[in-house]
Amino acid sequence: MRPITLNIIAVSIFLMTLSVLLGPLIHLSPTIPASIVFVLLVLGAVDAWGLQGQGSSIVLDILEGSSGQTRERIIHHEAGHFLAAHLMEIPVSGYALNAWEAFQQGQKAQGGVRFNDEELLKQLQQGQISAQLIDRYCTVWMAGIAAEQLVYRAASGGTDDRQKIRILWRQLQRSATEAQIKERWAILQAKAMLEKHQSAYEALVEALKQRTPVAECYRLLEQSEFDKTPEVG
Repeated sequence: MRPITLNIIAVSIFLMTLSVLLGPLIHLSPTIPASIVFVLLVLGAVDAWGLQGQGSSIVLDILEGSSGQTRERIIHHEAGHFLAAHLMEIPVSGYALNAWEAFQQGQKAQGGVRFNDEELLKQLQQGQISAQLIDRYCTVWMAGIAAEQLVYRAASGGTDDRQKIRILWRQLQRSATEAQIKERWAILQAKAMLEKHQSAYEALVEALKQRTPVAECYRLLEQSEFDKTPEVG
């Protein structure tokens, strides 16, 4: 159950307790807090079981992403993923810059750049994944953090990106310490890549601001003057 759903339940219990204690003193009808609690619980249930938490994600995005600075940071983060994926020759299938856009696209995620992971999944199923492919995906996953660090000197997002490396390392039965080393290495690789192709990155940021379709973003990058050869492996 998502934290915001648990918070709804906690608030409901608090309101009910408060109404029992203070209701007689302020002559508050018990039906008022009971109605509020009922509505909150219904909303929490619908979000948890009907929308798989997507509703709470949309609400959180509205509350947390209302400032222009936050929206700018998200766009710079996702542009880092997009450009790195292009350079690593990992196809981008779509992107959403907030939970509402993801919901409109029929996605359950909170937003972000979506990659074609077919090659990675195929090798994982076969139990033989190449070091080159690992490096490519790790670099792409860490490119959002690298972009934020380059532009804002620190990254506020990227928790899910870091988790992807940790999950992969568990599947490979490798140590958490090794995963952290790979994470730091991938951030450095992504930073070098973004710095080398800064003009293409800046153009992509502007394209994402306009919600430019993926195909047109690719054409924009194709027109940019940089070497498309993969930089890892």
